[in-house]
Amino acid sequence: MSIAKVIEVLAEGDSIEAAAESAVKEASKSVRNIRHVYLQEFQALVEDNRIVKYRVNAKVTFVVGGDGDMS
Repeated sequence: MSIAKVIEVLAEGDSIEAAAESAVKEASKSVRNIRHVYLQEFQALVEDNRIVKYRVNAKVTFVVGGDGDMS
């Protein structure tokens, strides 16, 4: 039996995909067994009438204890 834990992180990147990747990459520096990332909110930073960065509010799910088999 496995137990999953969820943490919430904020990340930014040049695209929504890059921001999501950044969330997982940074979370993985201190968390193991990441299984899912849920992108809850998006935000775009605008300068001179152009989008310059994207931000995401991401929920990162990882397995703690057990066999680590949580799909």
